[in-house]
Amino acid sequence: MNAWLIAAGALMTAGLGSCAWLALRGPAHVRLAGTSLATTLVAVVFLLLAQGFGRSSYTDLALVLAVLGPVGTLVFTRFLAGEPHEGGGAAT
Repeated sequence: MNAWLIAAGALMTAGLGSCAWLALRGPAHVRLAGTSLATTLVAVVFLLLAQGFGRSSYTDLALVLAVLGPVGTLVFTRFLAGEPHEGGGAAT
């Protein structure tokens, strides 16, 4: 076990625990912030694990997660905005 793996374990325990607390409690915008922060922390954990184990495939996972995480946040923000549906209803 090296310092990279210890840092990854500490970040997973403390960081993801607090993100889970945010994601499970409070209003919707606070839960969204918790999940967005969790994706960032998981990307950092993948980078730490890549250094700790010496495997470059974890770096690829971190890169993909760093790109797709904000996109998912934007999608959920769109759902939280609650824009009304235009038209589309059945005419009676």
